[in-house]
Amino acid sequence: MNTYDFDKTIFYPDSSYCFYLYCLKHHTRAMLKTLPRSIISGLRYASGKGNAKALKEQLFSFLPNIPDVDGVVKAFWEENRHRVAKWYLRQKRSDDLIISASPAFLLAPICKELGVRLIATRMDKHSGKIDGENCHDKEKVRRFHAEYPGACTEAFYSDSLSDTPMAEIAQSAYIVRKEKLSPWPF
Repeated sequence: MNTYDFDKTIFYPDSSYCFYLYCLKHHTRAMLKTLPRSIISGLRYASGKGNAKALKEQLFSFLPNIPDVDGVVKAFWEENRHRVAKWYLRQKRSDDLIISASPAFLLAPICKELGVRLIATRMDKHSGKIDGENCHDKEKVRRFHAEYPGACTEAFYSDSLSDTPMAEIAQSAYIVRKEKLSPWPF
């Protein structure tokens, strides 16, 4: 099995960011109540005073204001599926695994369409609350081993060195910079 990070690796730029902007454009009223606190959370995170889980929960706190989240996600992918990298589509295999910090409810439809498996942050699509940990860094390895005990990954692909824990358990690993693949810089 090959394993891939999603955002900025096979989808550019970032699916959560794109989804947030999509909802801001198409569901502005639903987001207005949460926008000021989301801006403050973003600034706290950027200054090193907040954590990714709290930021992500705050950014997605608009979800209770969306009556049909599944419909919005479907419409989002209809508009954004073209952002899936061509290099990935050329090498995609049916046993591929996407492992991402983005919410599972957001990535599940595109992974189903691609015919690949998914491990991602477990977020309640009705509340924006995360169940467990944000699927990032060492948490990706923990979740991989929990869902696929004894399995190994042939190749791992990511845009971020924060994914080094996943790269370390792969037979080979590649850093991806805008569709350019290079060996992982261990």
